[in-house]
Amino acid sequence: MLHLRIISPPDTTPAVERLLTGADAVTHVVVLPGSARDPVGDLVLCDVVREGASDLIARLRDLGIERDGSIMLERVDTALSAAATRAEKRVPGLGVDAVVWEEVEHTTAAESEISGAFLAFMIVATVIAGIGVLLDQPILIVGAMVVGPEFGPLAALCVGVVRRRPWLVRRAGTALLVGFAVGMLVTVATTWLLDALGLVNRSMLLDDRPLTSFIWQPDALSWVVGFLAGIAGMLSLTSAKSGTLVGVLISVTTVPAAANAAVALAYGVTNEAAGSALQLLVNVAAIVTAGVLTLLVQRLTGRRRGAVRGRAGR
Repeated sequence: MLHLRIISPPDTTPAVERLLTGADAVTHVVVLPGSARDPVGDLVLCDVVREGASDLIARLRDLGIERDGSIMLERVDTALSAAATRAEKRVPGLGVDAVVWEEVEHTTAAESEISGAFLAFMIVATVIAGIGVLLDQPILIVGAMVVGPEFGPLAALCVGVVRRRPWLVRRAGTALLVGFAVGMLVTVATTWLLDALGLVNRSMLLDDRPLTSFIWQPDALSWVVGFLAGIAGMLSLTSAKSGTLVGVLISVTTVPAAANAAVALAYGVTNEAAGSALQLLVNVAAIVTAGVLTLLVQRLTGRRRGAVRGRAGR
């Protein structure tokens, strides 16, 4: 369930109140006339089940609330209310499967900004993976996968394509290009520094590395794993099961592939650098393809549920 905090212009509040009180998915409606100061208006509070949230928000935006007032969403972890239970029963489907498109778009847009924190996480993750490659240590590779922030822009790219948001596609694409480029450049410099200090050397890269060689040797399974990870990752972002995202990150070798390419470039091992770059492209393409398809299926399913609710309402 979601909690909505709406600031409505006084002349629009009656329409908002009618919309909320007439919606099966809405409960706990509270209207506080004249309470809002910035922007000036009436404060309207309500709770809405996830299955009906996107449709409700779209209708509020049609009333101009987004332009003249505001709409804020908050997740409700626990609701001890018979009214809430009745609202959940009135709306078909399960909340865990419902997609609140505005929430997803806002979240992914925020995670695709090129901030200092984003670049720092990308650098740290890539350097850790680079050291893991040289030491042939999977535990370092797993750590780099968890630290890496690249799934945010990848998800934003998928959302931008499905929602037809060119600005979001541009932002996500730029974040990916800049993030990987900065991470790889710093990893190259770090490799040279560690080599100068005698902590690593070229022979470590050329030695047999059975535990991490998969990073620069892509095959059909690389696509399969990336595709499945893209499905799981998108589901974790669009549903209430966000805790599964960590498992998704561990299964994707985007950052390790970029790190392996950077280390190989630092030592002039071009064939391994090329293999790592191909692994990176394969995983990115698989994740984006799976993410877009998952969102399209979810949108189609949501429209069918909306049609069912509409027929039931008549």
